[in-house]
Amino acid sequence: MINPDNRIVTIFGGGGFIGRYVSEILFNEDVRVRVAARNPRCAHSIQPLGRVGQWGVVRADVTDPASVRAAVEASSAVINLTGVLKGKFDAIHSQGARAIAEAAHEVGATSLVHISALGADPKSDSNYGRSKGEGEIAVRSAFPTATIIRPSIVFGPEDDLTNRLAGLARLPMLPVIAAERQFQPVYVKDLAKAIAMAALDPQTHGGKTYDIGGPQVMTMEQLFATAARAAGREPNLIALPDFASAFLAWFGFLPGAPITRDQWKMLQSDNLPAERAKGIAAFGIKPTALEAVAPQWLGRHRQGGRFANQPV
Repeated sequence: MINPDNRIVTIFGGGGFIGRYVSEILFNEDVRVRVAARNPRCAHSIQPLGRVGQWGVVRADVTDPASVRAAVEASSAVINLTGVLKGKFDAIHSQGARAIAEAAHEVGATSLVHISALGADPKSDSNYGRSKGEGEIAVRSAFPTATIIRPSIVFGPEDDLTNRLAGLARLPMLPVIAAERQFQPVYVKDLAKAIAMAALDPQTHGGKTYDIGGPQVMTMEQLFATAARAAGREPNLIALPDFASAFLAWFGFLPGAPITRDQWKMLQSDNLPAERAKGIAAFGIKPTALEAVAPQWLGRHRQGGRFANQPV
């Protein structure tokens, strides 16, 4: 991953959870990073990670092709991390992905890394999965040598999942939606390294699709239990029957709802890499288990904080 030409890598969604870690890896490879964000203020936390002149931010909205084209100007590599869990699925996942791929092709970028998701399928019943699948088709059409990366759920210090579960673990009883659904959660640092490697080495990774998961297959109930233990809690986990979860999903449009209708549709199938799919091993990365690192950030939920005595 040597970068002698001091190339510019433009990252759409670079100010988000995954983007911070991708940027840090690229900084360490002497790459100049340009973060393209709808709200540039969200990306300012990245600035201390790089040297002076190694980082910049531009205002761009993936629903505005002109701003996308301006953002990728002079870029040798482009990374698309944008995504939503509700709202403008087609505008972001499909049309936005197409706009980024077309712009990357127009400026002559040598690589494009598009972050999709496990379960992406243009025939999916969920708007999320369908739009992600359509986005992959759009990207391949506009930029045939793009690298498509489909991660399972991603965990790390700033994630929404484990931090939320650790907070809820203070309750004596904790209901679990889709308790038996299976996932292969991946550590954000491992995923970020794969993304950066794909962007800097298109000869090896260009034109390929990777299903990225961690080292363990875990049920939703096991995810809850692991996050709770890392927070020093052991609530009584209660698996909700499907009819109760489906009922809750009908009210997913309400503020604070635990699950949306579209998310419930996504949970009707396991979130695992396909058999024989290229995975994280193709990058030479040894994946990190959730239980090995979760106490580092969930320890603050323990009684007495993260410096409290932990069981051995």
